[in-house]
Amino acid sequence: MAKPVVDRLERDLAGQADVLRLSAWSTVGRQLGAQYGVRGVPTFLLFDGTGQLIHYQVGRLDAERIKSEIDSLGR
Repeated sequence: MAKPVVDRLERDLAGQADVLRLSAWSTVGRQLGAQYGVRGVPTFLLFDGTGQLIHYQVGRLDAERIKSEIDSLGR
């Protein structure tokens, strides 16, 4: 289940990154899902500070990889 992993990421990244959760069934979730080609749930999208998509992951979330990618953005 992705929720505990995302909860932990949200705590671990406080002050470094914002975590936004969208339901695939909400109007906004469906619109953004179509825009970014989301075909499975859960899907995790990581954007840099300019709004560029830098990571796209479907399925089980690898929290350590996400944290590493965020850390590399600050360099």
